[in-house]
Amino acid sequence: MRIGLLGTGPWAQLAHAPALSGHEDLEFAGVWGRRPEAAAELAGQHGTRAYDDVEDLFADVDAVAVALPPAVQAELAVRAARAGCHLLLDKPLAPTVAQGRAVVEAAAEAQVASVVFFTTRFQPGPQAWITEQAAAGGWFTGRAQWLGAVFTDDGSPFAASPWRREKGALWDVGPHALSVLLPVLGDARRVTAAAYGPGDTVHLVLDHASGASSSLTLSLTAPRAAAGAEVELRGEAGVTVLPEATDGAVPALTRALDALLTAACTGTPHPCDAAFALRVTEILATAETALHGATR
Repeated sequence: MRIGLLGTGPWAQLAHAPALSGHEDLEFAGVWGRRPEAAAELAGQHGTRAYDDVEDLFADVDAVAVALPPAVQAELAVRAARAGCHLLLDKPLAPTVAQGRAVVEAAAEAQVASVVFFTTRFQPGPQAWITEQAAAGGWFTGRAQWLGAVFTDDGSPFAASPWRREKGALWDVGPHALSVLLPVLGDARRVTAAAYGPGDTVHLVLDHASGASSSLTLSLTAPRAAAGAEVELRGEAGVTVLPEATDGAVPALTRALDALLTAACTGTPHPCDAAFALRVTEILATAETALHGATR
């Protein structure tokens, strides 16, 4: 499979380009970016071609991996799908439900595969734990804390990201927490949210289809010493905690690429496809509406 990369920012440099260039079953066919000089530099580092016209890249590849802000990703994903390209996308799928739905519909109409890179779902230990807890059932409640130090760590390459500044932790780390809780506790029937605490810190409470409830604390403004992710479940089986991820972004992204290859070859949707990411987007949008109502 020939695959192209859309994006040249820190995430593309740190994760996508190394994973694409190192994958044994993919041909890293080219890079397109909104800054042509950055695309040329990144392509040169990995021995591939820089494209000035994104449509030319779509025409030359079988799939694209996207490392761009959510609004840009959503627009280009629709165009790529219509050009017949399979999609490796990042979270969040889109900044609005309408944009996310457009991606899902374009992928369905073109019959292309999609995988959305919810990082935790492509870590072996955490994914095995999620599968085990989903099978066990009988959960009473869940608690997730997903705390980043993006806005408090002077060295973070993501601190200046305009979309993170606008959308905050709800849309940046919220998808990670939901990607763990939803497959275990079921879809969210009701969502409430409140913005208490420093910076972009928000708190969500979810009523799940299984009858369980969950609470989420999300922030990108945590002190460095307090940053980290934790998920705890309590129920008939007792108490269990999500195991810590042991692999970095590149091995996890490599597994996401494997998943895209499998979905493209078999036609069987992956659990973390664009449709699942759309449901996550719908929940985030509901929480965002609740937050805006609470601040009026």
